[in-house]
Amino acid sequence: QLARIQTDSVVERLHQLYPHLHFEIVAMSTTGDKILDTALSKIGEKSLFTKELENALERNEVDLVVHSLKDLPTSLPPGFTIGAVCKRENPLDAVVFHPKNCGKTLSLLPEKSVIGTSSLRRAAQLKKKFPQLEFRDIRGNLNTRLKKLDEKEDFSAIILAAAGLKRMGWENRIGQLLSPEDCLYAVGQGALAVEVRAKDQEILNMVSALHDADTVLCCIAERAFMKHLEGGCSVPVAVNTMLKDGQLYLTGAVYSLDGSDSLKETMQTSVSYPQQNEDGPNDDVQHVGITAKNVSGQAQEAAENLGVELASLLLSKGAKHILSVARQLNDA
Repeated sequence: QLARIQTDSVVERLHQLYPHLHFEIVAMSTTGDKILDTALSKIGEKSLFTKELENALERNEVDLVVHSLKDLPTSLPPGFTIGAVCKRENPLDAVVFHPKNCGKTLSLLPEKSVIGTSSLRRAAQLKKKFPQLEFRDIRGNLNTRLKKLDEKEDFSAIILAAAGLKRMGWENRIGQLLSPEDCLYAVGQGALAVEVRAKDQEILNMVSALHDADTVLCCIAERAFMKHLEGGCSVPVAVNTMLKDGQLYLTGAVYSLDGSDSLKETMQTSVSYPQQNEDGPNDDVQHVGITAKNVSGQAQEAAENLGVELASLLLSKGAKHILSVARQLNDA
């Protein structure tokens, strides 16, 4: 249902921009939708929610695919690109409480209360902050997870992305928004991406009107950070970005699975470059899988460099060790 709402919102925007075009929506289910009894981090397949959709794109059965950007790997298969990154919804994580805990916050829950999340990133940060709570895997789409929370007594609360709840019209279920001090969010969280064939200029030109420049720059920095760290679903990597007065600030962190070991740093760079009309071969430069023709190329480069530099800083301080231990423990 959420995927459908997200797709409909993109199609609606395209309709406003191109009223003469007809858009047909094709629904598909993916590996990630079908394997519901295993934690995402254990499946070990990078393109869980994307492979089937990319196959359809490759066979020209569809022309664009709408994803949650956080589901897209930092390296896309050859021949594909993210042709649009839409304006980001609130990227923070949210706590949804069991009806009996209504009005509480995580710190007010009784000791040994069980919190549901399938995200290693959320669990690692919150275990450290709330050692009195227990964290357990919960899978399924938003509807399924909320049902599991409400109808059983297994969980006192679950952690979800605020963006998904908002898009579903369930904002009233948010009992607590987790600030970046409590919990840094996932790379790309809250942003929608439109994936297209990299060589399909007509479609690329059409969807590029959906780009939100600020979101593009923040997400390029975040994706470059993750890519340089070689992070993925199976390790806890988290970020927080802010664009203010032409400066892009990126906070990035890596965690051990139990959150006891962590590294966190913040860096900034200027991204106030004018958009130049660069015709010619530079048109289709990709930055961590994103093609943004209508965003300054210099600004995109600065954002990507920021992500790489921040990752390098953490690696120089021992991030590789934290991540490889996390990966081994998770695999075990």
